[in-house]
Amino acid sequence: MDTAVEKTEPTKLGTFGGVFTPTTLTILGVIMFMRANFVIGQAGVLDAIVILCIAKAITFLTSLSISAIATNIQVRGGGSYFLISRVLGPEFGGAVGVSLFTATALSAPFYVIGFIEALVLTFPVLETYQLWIALGVTTLIGVVAFVGANWAIKVQYFIMTVLFLAIVVALGGSALNFDPELLQQNLVSGYTSLTNGSMGTYSFWLVFAIYFPAVTGIDAGLNMSGDLENPTKSLPWGTLTAVTVGFIVYLGQIFLAGGSFNRLEMIEAPFQILVDNALFGTGFLVISGVFAATLSSALGSILGAPRVLQALARDPILLWLRPFSKGEGENDEPQRALILTYILTCIILIWAYTIAGGDALNAIASLIAMFFLYTYGTINLAAFIEAYGRNPSFRPRFKFFHWISALVGGIGSISAAFLIDSGAAIIAAVLICGLIYYLFTKKTAASFGDARRGFVYTAVRNNLLRLRQMKTDAKNWRPTLLVFSGNPQSREAFVMYAIWLCSGRGIVLLVNIITSHATNLADRLRGATRQLDDFCTEEKIQAFPMVLAADDLSSGVSFALQSALSGLVKPNVAVFGWCEDSEKLPEYIQQLRFADELGLNIVIIEANEVPNPAWQKRVDIWWRGSTNGNLMMLLGYLLHDNWEWGKSTIQVLRSVNDKAGMAPALENLNEIIHDSRINAKAKVVLEASSFKETFMGQSHNSDCVFLGFAIPKEGEEQAWYQNYSQLIGIAKTTILIHSNDQTNILQ
Repeated sequence: MDTAVEKTEPTKLGTFGGVFTPTTLTILGVIMFMRANFVIGQAGVLDAIVILCIAKAITFLTSLSISAIATNIQVRGGGSYFLISRVLGPEFGGAVGVSLFTATALSAPFYVIGFIEALVLTFPVLETYQLWIALGVTTLIGVVAFVGANWAIKVQYFIMTVLFLAIVVALGGSALNFDPELLQQNLVSGYTSLTNGSMGTYSFWLVFAIYFPAVTGIDAGLNMSGDLENPTKSLPWGTLTAVTVGFIVYLGQIFLAGGSFNRLEMIEAPFQILVDNALFGTGFLVISGVFAATLSSALGSILGAPRVLQALARDPILLWLRPFSKGEGENDEPQRALILTYILTCIILIWAYTIAGGDALNAIASLIAMFFLYTYGTINLAAFIEAYGRNPSFRPRFKFFHWISALVGGIGSISAAFLIDSGAAIIAAVLICGLIYYLFTKKTAASFGDARRGFVYTAVRNNLLRLRQMKTDAKNWRPTLLVFSGNPQSREAFVMYAIWLCSGRGIVLLVNIITSHATNLADRLRGATRQLDDFCTEEKIQAFPMVLAADDLSSGVSFALQSALSGLVKPNVAVFGWCEDSEKLPEYIQQLRFADELGLNIVIIEANEVPNPAWQKRVDIWWRGSTNGNLMMLLGYLLHDNWEWGKSTIQVLRSVNDKAGMAPALENLNEIIHDSRINAKAKVVLEASSFKETFMGQSHNSDCVFLGFAIPKEGEEQAWYQNYSQLIGIAKTTILIHSNDQTNILQ
């Protein structure tokens, strides 16, 4: 169930105003005027087109993923956060939401600083007043955003008009100066030496890193999702149209600049040549375009960040954000979140102009870019999981999408992050992963019915089908245990030993059989299942609960064995407790025989307590032939492999009737241990008057003893029972093994 709360009807914006305008204004930004010509001069026209195509491919594929998700769910406020959280769950969504708010909020002061730098370059006399002008501009933008999204969009219409006029006069001037011979000269790259004091020259990927921010900005429209009249329609078409328009404009700029300016001019004065060559001498419009680009991006950030925070606060993920969930007025404006964004912007500006230098700001700017790229990557991951998982509920109206496009877009986003700034990419990844880990351990109350289960389901289904086609082999033997645990609360030691015998290498099914004819049987079944689930959760046991109802215990065991063996993953070991009541022996032997007839290995565990992990423990394996010995050795190794048994030692024992046989027996045991590749010690003992006395003398102080046994024949049940009853209880825990596997599983 979606837990987001919507109290009032949000502002209704259309595709053009709510998505296309803010997205386009962010895409056609400062890079176009200040750095694009530099990139063209360094990379040449051909490489610049390749750079543009690679960069645009990432945002275009991400836009396809956005379109697919947005047309499959009812979109509300929060932009990328909302889409990601409803597909990947609250943990991923919460981490990306916090990161996205931080990046968007911190983007505002950087765009303001960019505006001030352009202003001071144009009017040097204003250099002394940079901080005050920056705070004044921020306040003005904050007031526009505070009034409401409708007013802000109207202001952005004016800004977009100025920006497009600047683009027209800049590209128009380039077109008038176009020379095909100059284009020919600028086709190939001409990378120059680095100018920041570093050794080497500019390269394709260094220039790509400079240019890539020009194609980002699709989050600007996505962040307005809660203010859209029809987000399902507006988000895909507004975003894709803006990305396409940006591609056409940038492609035209590369072609026209390459044929209008010489390489040295583009590298040394990328902005000034646009001003000097503007159409009809209107260089002031180009300057105005830079102002418009920076101010529109700042306004987009101050509009978007509060909406992300408001949506995040309305979900029960991080409860300390709850105060920012409140919206004001009939349009549900996130004014509290806006005030926080404004305060953060002012603090960053004061810090930047009074304390920090440009290097610090550049480093944080790189970190912001990483957050955006990881957001793109996560959106693609969400779309990939929905599509690849073949979730029946994933039926997007937007049909131009495939899981391969999402996968390529996600890989491209992460790759771009590391190509642009590997250090910042690692820092951002650590921060986001830390947030995800925190939210996973916090166990949030939010639940969105996310798609991860469907993805895992598909992977399990496909792997089970593959597994079915693979032939079993001794080298691939893994324990799949059907454990007749009953109520695990009263048999904790028994259950723990069964789990240890699996050692996380196989699968454990815990079976509780309820014998009842009561009318409330369904309630008892649900209660017993819940009890097993809770026990596994509390004890951190990796097992699958299985509860059955039957007229009597034998019928229940028979039903459980048959049901499990008809399942997708068939057990190969049945685990029973020792029969404490001799009157129930016939029924007990019947259960063992049925499991044996079905071809299952049988393990009987008699355990009274769970040993202290800190103790030095010893495991004794009594070797009396390979029939049961191979399975005993392997299970003994798996028991020792658990961290609770990390301080234990394994001793493999064999008894002989005369001293002459001791040396050959010891040699044989050492050879078996060597071939088994198990760290164990061999010990051969001279048998006393009976095996019981020998066993008691050697294993009375052992923590766990493995003994082989055979299923008793008809008429020998009582003798079999009395024999093993004398041996059980001597050691702290006794495990009896009957192997039905004739292959050498120790190889």
